[in-house]
Amino acid sequence: MHHPPVSITYMGKIALEGLEFFAFHGYQKEEKKIGNRYGVDIVVDADLEEAALHDQLVETIDYTRLYEVVRKEMQESSSLLEHIAQRIVDQIFLTYPQVNQIEITVSKFNPPIGGICKRAYVKLRKVRTQ
Repeated sequence: MHHPPVSITYMGKIALEGLEFFAFHGYQKEEKKIGNRYGVDIVVDADLEEAALHDQLVETIDYTRLYEVVRKEMQESSSLLEHIAQRIVDQIFLTYPQVNQIEITVSKFNPPIGGICKRAYVKLRKVRTQ
């Protein structure tokens, strides 16, 4: 009995956790003047088959370049965490065509809410549609 060849795709995740930046984001004018600490966690789902088979950096999501995309977008001032997250996601999709889905968390440490709060965050998940 003849069996058809099995097609296997190496779907996987690449993540950067605990990234920290000092940046000038916020809805209030004084937030954009004094700045604050922000955190970013990002998980990228991608086709990792070529990297898994050939052991070549050019065939995967280079997390040094991934970090640079995040760092660059964190330098651009925004009012909302949602907007920061969206800009980062859009740039990653532009940079890496093999990325299928991204989940990102953007956190603001010690947000000015009038009480004790370690961090406030926004989490977005975006799936590439063809």
